Amino acid sequence: MREDMSAEPDLLRVAQEYVDRQPSPRRRDVPLVRLDGLAVHLDEDYCREVADYFHQAPLLAYDDTLRARYDRLKQENRAQYQALCDAGVEVVPWRGPGQPYRDSAELVREVRRTRRLRLYLTRNGHGPRPGAEAGFHPLREPSGVVLDGVELTHNDLFRVVHDIFGHVMFHNSFGPRGEFKATYCHLHMYSDEVHPVLFTEHLGQFCWFFFGPHLRGPDGRLRQPGDPGYLPPPDRPYAEQKVFPFVRTYIDRFSDAFQIRERE
Repeated sequence: MREDMSAEPDLLRVAQEYVDRQPSPRRRDVPLVRLDGLAVHLDEDYCREVADYFHQAPLLAYDDTLRARYDRLKQENRAQYQALCDAGVEVVPWRGPGQPYRDSAELVREVRRTRRLRLYLTRNGHGPRPGAEAGFHPLREPSGVVLDGVELTHNDLFRVVHDIFGHVMFHNSFGPRGEFKATYCHLHMYSDEVHPVLFTEHLGQFCWFFFGPHLRGPDGRLRQPGDPGYLPPPDRPYAEQKVFPFVRTYIDRFSDAFQIRERE
């Protein structure tokens, strides 16, 4: 059976209505429907630059400016989460073993079919090791949302809205191109103020996961299957949950990877 790769119209409507209600500056130049069928050019040199910037960044560079950005991110995540709840999407904390979905295709198919998302909780995996909570992170703080006796963290709310608006809405995969597209699409729903930390939480982490220095050989090239020291994705560590803002030059260059196809 062929997977439906087009945008999910009900979620697209929820997302666009949410954006239209927001007073603060965000990327209104492109209606979200135009992002359906987005073409992406994956520049591996750029991905390595982002991975290196993330790798060399401090673990915690928290100051008043960054606190304000994260506070704003928490508010916007909460508002997007509420928009989904108001539209009838149900979120259920996942209590089973491992991950609740085998892959992105199952995530997309099941959420579209059932309007229910099984949430892998932050407390079970946030960082390079399952269950590790090394040090302070603003998104690990409690959100005040309680589901089935579990108080969600702000990162749990972030996972919900990114999985649905980043992946399910446009059928974006968990691979490098899919994550690029999910980040680009979801950025359009946030105010410009939070883009530098969204970039850390999205693009910085997955560029490190797919293109980081720990995955390269002595010549600087990414190790390929069969190369000594090659790590397949299931065996790779996740990125550390660093708290710092990406500089705008990387965010500006990110948009160059995409081509919005003209709709007939």
